Amino acid sequence: MELNIFNINNIPVAEVMDSKVVVNTVQDAVELLANCRYQGADRIIISKDQIIPEFFDLKTRIAGEILQKFSNYQVQVAIVGDYSGFTSKSLKDFIFESNKGNLVGFVGSIDEAKNRLAKIN
Repeated sequence: MELNIFNINNIPVAEVMDSKVVVNTVQDAVELLANCRYQGADRIIISKDQIIPEFFDLKTRIAGEILQKFSNYQVQVAIVGDYSGFTSKSLKDFIFESNKGNLVGFVGSIDEAKNRLAKIN
């Protein structure tokens, strides 16, 4: 997995640079977290296209399991993508509620991701 580590307000951030899905399982998410933390970053920018599509089907519970790992390791994440194509009311509500907190943000661009992660303490 290719990571780009850079600083926002002197805080290390890891951006996942792969063009393929890198988070297929909960274990993949844990390995991503560990890799980022090893490189000094506890904030991550990842594209929604780099996460298994089942993540966005809340019935699979994959999103909850993966985001629980982020919570356990105290790592903030910005998931970048276009969410307008999703029709599930529960997913839309999940995204809305997640964006109110500071653990995970579903954003539309890399710039939004950087701005969001720069504001989190």
